[in-house]
Amino acid sequence: MKRVEDLDVFKLSHALALEIYKLTSHFPKDEMYGLVSQMRRAATAVSSNLVEGAGRNSRAEYRHFVGVAKGSAGEIRYQLLLATDLGYLSREEGIRLQGEYGRVMQMLTKLIRSLGSEK
Repeated sequence: MKRVEDLDVFKLSHALALEIYKLTSHFPKDEMYGLVSQMRRAATAVSSNLVEGAGRNSRAEYRHFVGVAKGSAGEIRYQLLLATDLGYLSREEGIRLQGEYGRVMQMLTKLIRSLGSEK
């Protein structure tokens, strides 16, 4: 099996997390402990859960953490919608990033399927 850091879904989710950090640095200061913190946690949770799951003892545990990563990708998609509607992101940027996280979710679904069920 590949190293988790070599998976395309890890590379994309890591790049998106870096982008979220840069974008949220321009959000209003009163959002630092609100939306900024939530978005950064959700964005980093995607890659973090992939790494944590890969380090577990079984495919079932790995599959569980990939599912958690998928949940975090869904969470950041909503937060991007909220940030866009609040005017913190341009509509184009928000739509693009929501699409990228949608792509991450599809990739995670495929990874879950590839891990199958442990017998």
